[in-house]
Amino acid sequence: MSAPLSIIIPTLNSQKSLGVLLPDLMAGVTEGLIRELIFADGGSEDETAEIAQGVGAVLIKGPRGRGSQLKEACEAAQGSWLLVLHSDSQLPDDWVRSVTSHMEHSDKAAVFRLSFDDRAFMAKWTAAWANLRTRVFGLPYGDQGLLISSLHYRKIGGYAAIPLMEDVAIAKALKGQITLLETSITTSAHRYHQEGWIRRGSKNLFTLLRYKLGRAPEALAKGYYGGNHKS
Repeated sequence: MSAPLSIIIPTLNSQKSLGVLLPDLMAGVTEGLIRELIFADGGSEDETAEIAQGVGAVLIKGPRGRGSQLKEACEAAQGSWLLVLHSDSQLPDDWVRSVTSHMEHSDKAAVFRLSFDDRAFMAKWTAAWANLRTRVFGLPYGDQGLLISSLHYRKIGGYAAIPLMEDVAIAKALKGQITLLETSITTSAHRYHQEGWIRRGSKNLFTLLRYKLGRAPEALAKGYYGGNHKS
């Protein structure tokens, strides 16, 4: 019986962050859980392609934009389950147990609880808000990962080929069908450190509201990334 899980990671000049995430995946290889590792690349100019070759990952190159990258990679994945992870994530020690248990006992999609690699109050507050938003509104951040069966993924139409808000769009398609796992994934606080916790959080909320009011993701991406789009 083939291993069930395809790991999909959107990449764009992700050499540094992959060096942190990839060792966390070894437990899944050892336990016979991971079938394949796919880098959904949006045009990296660093050593991301060499890293893919070195670890035996499939490198799928496509147009820049996380939604487009993920759509193409998920459609190519061969596992019966998909786990989408951002490259600057760190998995908990018991992620294999948590993921395996969910796959065995539920047909819903699932996301991890969110935490940051920062112990400051604002980091904890932002993570708590994200977890509350997931539990109450079924609207997780993309940083929380997404575990979903291939069958379920196809049924809802998968990721939208948009440069921003692809996580919100797929969460909307999964309304009422997302489970919050007991384990926490850790994501980088780098962008919050650059912009400030309040400024970055306000920017995220304002962008979400504009999207909900019908603003095109392409227009939102220009202001959000400021010409420095990084997966």
